[in-house]
Amino acid sequence: MPAPYHGVSGRLLAKPGKGKELLDILLDAARGMETVPGCLCYIVGTDEIKPDTVHVYEVWTDAAAHRASLNMPVFQTLIERARHIIAGMENDPDLRIHGGKASALRRTET
Repeated sequence: MPAPYHGVSGRLLAKPGKGKELLDILLDAARGMETVPGCLCYIVGTDEIKPDTVHVYEVWTDAAAHRASLNMPVFQTLIERARHIIAGMENDPDLRIHGGKASALRRTET
């Protein structure tokens, strides 16, 4: 197995009532991440108790690949589209990913 991968996770907090809009923007970003070099996993989820909170879990080949993605058009477009509805962000500590399973998640309904 190669050196541990780089894991990033956190929550984006939408302004009240804007959780679904933020979710849609992040799902668009997830589709764009499918072709980003070094991105092994980009998962977007929600919490039924806090509908204006959207969770994002990412796995990258290394920290450098993640840092490089922050300047890519897919990420810059995400920020531009979501900026007006983001009330805050909460980041978890970065992780060293040693193993597990990640696969493409496809859903035709939202």
